[in-house]
Amino acid sequence: MERLAVTASHLSCFFPKFVNWELPLHHTLLSFFSSGLRNHLLGVLPPCHPVATMAAHLVKRCTCLLREATCVVPAMSPAGRLRLARVAHRTLTSSATSPSSHFPASLTELVEREPVFTPYPGRQEVDWLIEKATRPEELLELIGGGHSLHQNHAAHILIQLSRLLSEKPENKASLTQDARFQQLLHLANSQITSIWHGTLVKLLRSLYALALPKTCKELRSVEQEVRWRMRRLKYKHLAFLAESSTTYMQEQDSQELLAELLVHLERRWTEIEDGRTVVAIMMKVGHLSEPLMNRLEDKCLELVEQFGPDDLRKVLLTLAAQNRRSVPLLRAISYHLVQKPFTLTKGTLMDLAYAYGKLNFHQTQVFQRLAADLLSHMPSLTPSEVARCAKSLALLKWLNLPLFEAFAQHILNTAQDITLQHLCNVVLAFARLNFHPEQEDRFFSVVHEKLVSELADLSPALQVDVVWALCVLQQVQEAELRAVLSSDFHTQFLDAEVLLDTEGQFLNLRDFVAPHLAQATGSRPLPPGAKRLAFLRWEFPNFNSRSKDLLGRFFLARRHVLAAGFLVVDVPYYEWLELKSEWQKGAYLKDKMRKAVAEELAK
Repeated sequence: MERLAVTASHLSCFFPKFVNWELPLHHTLLSFFSSGLRNHLLGVLPPCHPVATMAAHLVKRCTCLLREATCVVPAMSPAGRLRLARVAHRTLTSSATSPSSHFPASLTELVEREPVFTPYPGRQEVDWLIEKATRPEELLELIGGGHSLHQNHAAHILIQLSRLLSEKPENKASLTQDARFQQLLHLANSQITSIWHGTLVKLLRSLYALALPKTCKELRSVEQEVRWRMRRLKYKHLAFLAESSTTYMQEQDSQELLAELLVHLERRWTEIEDGRTVVAIMMKVGHLSEPLMNRLEDKCLELVEQFGPDDLRKVLLTLAAQNRRSVPLLRAISYHLVQKPFTLTKGTLMDLAYAYGKLNFHQTQVFQRLAADLLSHMPSLTPSEVARCAKSLALLKWLNLPLFEAFAQHILNTAQDITLQHLCNVVLAFARLNFHPEQEDRFFSVVHEKLVSELADLSPALQVDVVWALCVLQQVQEAELRAVLSSDFHTQFLDAEVLLDTEGQFLNLRDFVAPHLAQATGSRPLPPGAKRLAFLRWEFPNFNSRSKDLLGRFFLARRHVLAAGFLVVDVPYYEWLELKSEWQKGAYLKDKMRKAVAEELAK
C-alpha cells in the first residue's frame, strides 16, 4: 500500500480552519483528536485493517504536535504563529510520508530554522523619509545613517531613485558610480528572496530605467528571482511587467525572461478581469506572440461591453498596427460605437478613421457617425488633421459630400499655412473618390500655385501620383505634365541598365547614344538588333497589401520605362530573398534576361 501523505487540506475535513486556530481551541482539539476521532476511525474500520492502524498513528502524531503548539504559541508573536502553522503543515506531511522520520524535540527550533515570508511590518519613519524625498542625495543618506532597514526598504529606495532620476536622466551616470548606490544594490540583492512580489516587479522596472549595464550582477539576480517566482506572481504583476519592462527586456537582451513572461501571459489569460489590462497587454506585447494575441482577442470579445471610447480606440489602433483583421472583434467594436452615446474627441475620431481605413473594414453606421462628429469639430482641425482624415476616408472609399466640401473650404481658408505635402494628400483623396468641390476653380488655383514652385521638391513617386490625380480630376496643366514626362525624370526610376547585342553579349553603355539620358557620354548609334534592358527592383511597400500586384504609381513608372524602349526585367523582393548565394543570384538574373529577350522576340 502507498504511504499516506497528509496535508492541511486533509485536516480541514475535520476542522476547516486548521492553520488559524486560536489558543483556547487547542485544548478542545487535543481531546477531540485523542479520543473522539481515534475511536471513530477504529469503530469504522477493523483494528487489523492497515488504514486503521496508520490513522491511529497519525492521530497520535497530531496530538503530540498540538500539545507542543499549546506550550509554544502563548509566547509567540503573530508572525511566529504564522510560521508555526506552516511548520506544522510541513511536519505533518514529512512525518506521514517517511516512517523513519522522528518528531523534533521542539517546534521552536523549526520555527527559527524555517525561511518564510514575514508579514509586512508597520510603517516606520524611514518609509516616510523615502516617500517624501525630492533629491537622490536624500535617499542615499539613508544608507548607513542609523536607520533600521527591513528587507523591502532597499528596494523602495531604488524605486524612488528611479522616479526622481526620470526627470533628470543626465544624473544617472554619476549615480551608478556612487559607492552608496553600489552598497544599496548589494543590500537589495542580499535580501532578494524576502522582497514582496509587487515590490519585486517594480524593482526590476526601476533597475532597467536606471540604465544599469547588461553585465550588472544585481540586475541579473533580480531577473532570475522574477523567473523563479513567475508562477506565483498574480496576473496583475505579469501585466505590469509586460506594460513597463518589455522594451527594456529587448534592449537588455533578456530574451529568456521575455519569452517566459509571454508564455505565462498566454497560459493564464483567463485570469484577466478588466478591460484596461487586456488593452495594455495587447498594445505592449501582443505583436510578440501570435498565440497570446489570439487569446487577447478572445478576451476583448468577452469584455468589450466594459470598454470606453479610449479602450476601443487603442484596440483598433493595435489591430491596425499589426494588420490583424479580426472580423468578430471589429463587428463588436463597431456595434458599441454605434449603440453607446460615447463622446468622441477629434483625436479619437481621426484614430478610428485611420484604423478602419488601414484594416479596410466597412461599417456604414460607424462611418456616418464619424462624418457627423468630424463636421462638428471642423473649425478646430489643423490642415494636417484635415489631410489625415481625407486620406483615411479615401482609403475606405467613403464619400460624404458635406464633410468633403468642408475639407475643401478649410483648405481655402488656410491656404497660406498649409504645406504642399498635406495639400497633395487632399488632392489624392479627392482623385480616389472622384470628388469635385463646388469652388473647384478656387481650390485648384491654390493647388497650382503651390506646385509651380515646389513640385520638383517632392519625391519622384509623389510627383507622379499628384500629376496622375490632377489628370483624373481634369485639372492638370501642361507644365506639370512636362515635369513628369521628361527623359530626365524617368532616369530616376531606373535601378540598372544593360545593353545587349544580337548574340546576347554585353556592350559598353558609355560608347553609344542614350536618348533617355540628359547628358549621354557616347555618340555611336546602337548596332542593329541591340536591346536595352532595365532592371527594376520592387520592394515590399511597392505592392498592394497581401498581393503581388504593384501599386498604381509603380505600375505607371514601369509602363513609362517600357514606353522609353526598354525591355523590363522585374526583380521582386519575394523572389530575391529566396536566393542565398551569389551564384544563385547571378543565375537568377541571367535567366530573367533570357526570358525578357525571348518574350520580345516572340512578339
